[in-house]
Amino acid sequence: MRAIPPAIVAFLAFAAPAAADLPPLPEPVSNNAVAVAEHGGREVIVSLLGLGPGRTWRDLRAGGWMHLLGNPGWSRLPPLPDRQGRLAASAATVAGHIYVFGGYTVAADGSEKSTPHVYRLDLAGPRYVRLADMPVPVDDSVALVHLNRYVYLVSGWHDTANVSLVQVYDTVTNRWLQATPWPGTPVFGHAAAISDGRMLVCDGVEVLRDPGLGKYAASDQCWLGMVDAQDPLRITWIRVPPHPGLPRYRMAALAHGNRFLLIGGSANPYNYNGIGYDGRPSEPEGAALMFDLDLWQWQVASGPAVMDLRALAVTSRGVFVVGGMYAGQRISRSVLPLELRARP
Repeated sequence: MRAIPPAIVAFLAFAAPAAADLPPLPEPVSNNAVAVAEHGGREVIVSLLGLGPGRTWRDLRAGGWMHLLGNPGWSRLPPLPDRQGRLAASAATVAGHIYVFGGYTVAADGSEKSTPHVYRLDLAGPRYVRLADMPVPVDDSVALVHLNRYVYLVSGWHDTANVSLVQVYDTVTNRWLQATPWPGTPVFGHAAAISDGRMLVCDGVEVLRDPGLGKYAASDQCWLGMVDAQDPLRITWIRVPPHPGLPRYRMAALAHGNRFLLIGGSANPYNYNGIGYDGRPSEPEGAALMFDLDLWQWQVASGPAVMDLRALAVTSRGVFVVGGMYAGQRISRSVLPLELRARP
């Protein structure tokens, strides 16, 4: 592989600003919804829901934590109003407000249920405001913000199968709309980011139709969706070449200009406890992946080996991995500055 151009190296390394050290979370958690907003004129990182270190149904979290940048520690957030722990929920920040979408609950008998609930977290309380339910409840989806108003939930899992829907929440009217459907094989646990109305959606897990091959398999599909400038519900989808290496499950993604970054995840799809659907313990991948729209190609960098991610915390002090699952299915309380190194 040729050397990565200096401009791309600068983006991958997040050299400006340099990441600062932040205090660790009060407790280990993975599969947590992560968002960044402003509160009282200061940036705040929020970590909600997710899985504790026991990795059983008893370890699902219903509350979370918030950290005001510059403070020495984290403050506890209240649990969701129904006090039910959730996994695979999505969070998004729109016009300074944090929105929480879906997720799934796990009962003692192992049964799982996708939740339709949507909340706005008001940090001044802090308190949750219940909003219009999702028309089709999904978990392990992605939440992408467009025009600082619309939130797109692309594909995802609904109770017993994946859906091809692109559900759009209008934060101004508190209404749900339907956009151009997802054109690929429906997936859950995929990764996505959006920049200037262009969303890159990659990987995840598909349901297999042939029982002899097992129930689930990692998907190597990547699609670029371009939102129409006049109609936010019209999306033109273009297939993007798969990234180098094996497809992954539960990566995190972000975008800047024409570049999209994917980090972490596992090449072995797994249940929420970190054990693969094939019965083998899953391990995280350490290669970071970057797709450049101008070059229409992938680049690879060395990044943190971490999986079970929902999102990264992007702040003025750097980009951070908040919690997550590391080697040996170890759930972490670390708040890790994202440092990437170009590969020759």
